[in-house]
Amino acid sequence: MKTKRNLIIFIVVVLLCGWLGVFVDHFISEQPKGDTLGMGIWLVFPLLTTILLRVFAGDGCRDIGLLPNLKGNIKWYIVSFLIYPVITSVVLLVSYIFGWMDFSDFNLDVLISVFVGGLLLQFVKNFFEESVWRGYLTSKLLTLKVNDFWLYFIVGVVWGAWHIPYFLVFLSESDIFSVIPVNRWLFALIGIVTMICWTVMYTEIYLMTKSIWPLVLMHMTEDALVNPLILDGYIKITQGKEFLVSPTAGIITTMLYLMVGLLLRTKRKKLERELVSKSTTTAIV
Repeated sequence: MKTKRNLIIFIVVVLLCGWLGVFVDHFISEQPKGDTLGMGIWLVFPLLTTILLRVFAGDGCRDIGLLPNLKGNIKWYIVSFLIYPVITSVVLLVSYIFGWMDFSDFNLDVLISVFVGGLLLQFVKNFFEESVWRGYLTSKLLTLKVNDFWLYFIVGVVWGAWHIPYFLVFLSESDIFSVIPVNRWLFALIGIVTMICWTVMYTEIYLMTKSIWPLVLMHMTEDALVNPLILDGYIKITQGKEFLVSPTAGIITTMLYLMVGLLLRTKRKKLERELVSKSTTTAIV
């Protein structure tokens, strides 16, 4: 009962905090673009809410997943770090072969420099994000014995819905058009669907490692690599092909991430069956 109550409080705050930020920004002029007080409220409130619920509402901190759990999980750290670079490379290669992208401004050395330079900031930022989405929301839903697919859906929808004020207000139209040339409402819908699909692989790695740190690495590489690739103009997608091969939200891209997630789920289920089999054999012996 307590867990359900706290989850409802958390989800309500997540869905409303961005709009509180929009309301605050309405009364403050001349703020730095992309760094407003309202955006700060939107970013900080979910984390602040989880802290308050853990400290004062009985949630505790034992299930946050702060231990790295490296033993037996190093491979999942490596997988987490490589997923976004590998899938992005596949999408770029396919686009190059079919002439769906213009690479005239692509500079690998500069892109690597930007990627490496952004890792520390994104690591810190995504530690806080993953403490919220996996460390709190996912872990609490797991205590309620939620079905895997409902787990993906609920976490993905809440994660995506949290972004709605960002998509509709905070994000510039030029950045939206760099990703996919659609209106804000359609962009928000595409964003939510994308996050539901991404949630499968985030959830599966969390379930296998019982740690948020591989997800911090994965989210870090996405923000440090994929976002600059598009927003800084290293590639230009041929008109009409954005829906297919946008490195952030294209259909092909998103389906590849979903496939990765489902493959990870298959691997986890296999590991669980092997563990049960070993336990049964040991008990018999």
